[in-house]
Amino acid sequence: MTGVSQPGNHAELGVYNDAERLAGAAAELFVSLCAPAIEVRGRFRVALSGGSTPRRVYELLATEEFSRRVDWKGVDFFWGDERYVAGEDRESNYRMTAEALLRHIPVPADNVHRVRTEISPPAAAASAYEIELHQSFQHASSIPQFDLIFLGLGTNGHTASLFPNSPALGEHSRLVVADLVTEVNMWRITMTGPLLNRGRAVAFLVEGKPKAEVLREVLLGPNDPLRLPAQLIAPEGRLLWMLDEAAASLLPDAERRRSA
Repeated sequence: MTGVSQPGNHAELGVYNDAERLAGAAAELFVSLCAPAIEVRGRFRVALSGGSTPRRVYELLATEEFSRRVDWKGVDFFWGDERYVAGEDRESNYRMTAEALLRHIPVPADNVHRVRTEISPPAAAASAYEIELHQSFQHASSIPQFDLIFLGLGTNGHTASLFPNSPALGEHSRLVVADLVTEVNMWRITMTGPLLNRGRAVAFLVEGKPKAEVLREVLLGPNDPLRLPAQLIAPEGRLLWMLDEAAASLLPDAERRRSA
C-alpha cells in the first residue's frame, strides 16, 4: 500500500483563515487548471466530491466571477463516489452538485457523467461507471488520468467511499467498485486507489474542528491505511491539502503555512 502523504514530502499544504476562503481557493484552483487542460488535451476532466465543503466550492463556481472564466463546453464532470440512491434523492452527491452548480452553468448534458444508480445491483452500477470512464477517456486498456480530483476527509479517516478496513482498499485491478459500508448501512459506489492516484492534481478539502485530530493522524501519524484510508492517496501529480484554520489547529506550526 502506498505510504502516507505528509507535508514536507511532495504534498502542498495550505491553511486558510476560514471555510469561505478555503472554498474560494478551491474554486480558483478549478479555474486555473481548466484552461491549460483544454488547450493541451481538449478537455478538462474533473472528479467531484460530495459534502458541505465542496458544495460551497460549486456555488462559487456558478457565480459570474468564476463561471465567466470557464469554457464549460470543454469540462467533463465525474464523481469520485456516490451513494447508491436515486439521482433525485436528498442523499445523492449528484443532486447536490446539480443544485449548487450544474443547473446554473452552460455545460452540455453529455459532459455530465453521473453514476447510474438506477442500475441494479450496485456491482453492476459500478461496472457500468467504469465502462463509461474508459469510453469517455478513450483509453480502453489503461487507467484514465483526471486533471483534477476533489476529495474530502471523514472523521474516521475515509475518503471518497474508501472506508476503514474495506475490501476496496486492496483493489488493484478495478477502477470503480461497489461497497456495502456497514457503519452507515448503505451501498456506496467509489473510485479506487489506482484511479484516484493517477490524478494530475488531487485536492483534499478539509474544514472544521471535528476534522483536526484525524487530519493530524493522516498527515503525521503512523502509516496505517487500512485504518486511515486517506493515507492511500499519493498521486502521480500534485497533492494538495487545503484546510481551514480549525481543521489545521492540531498540526505543528512547522507544518503549517497560512495561505489567506
